[in-house]
Amino acid sequence: MNATLTEAPNKVTEFDRCDACGAKAQVAVTLSGGGFLTFCRHHARKHREALEAVEARIVESELEEDQADEVASPR
Repeated sequence: MNATLTEAPNKVTEFDRCDACGAKAQVAVTLSGGGFLTFCRHHARKHREALEAVEARIVESELEEDQADEVASPR
């Protein structure tokens, strides 16, 4: 049996849900160890500092242009 690694997706789709609360996902996170998480903007803001500390790759969704506020600037 051969193990095959596949690259994690680098964006969310309209069907993805937040891994923390189940709301519509708007931020995709790829962990340096290969894991993949999706978050709503609220939870992306909440966990951003910890994710950056582990050098996670954070990609915001472009699905809803009217909600294109920055994850880094909480309101």
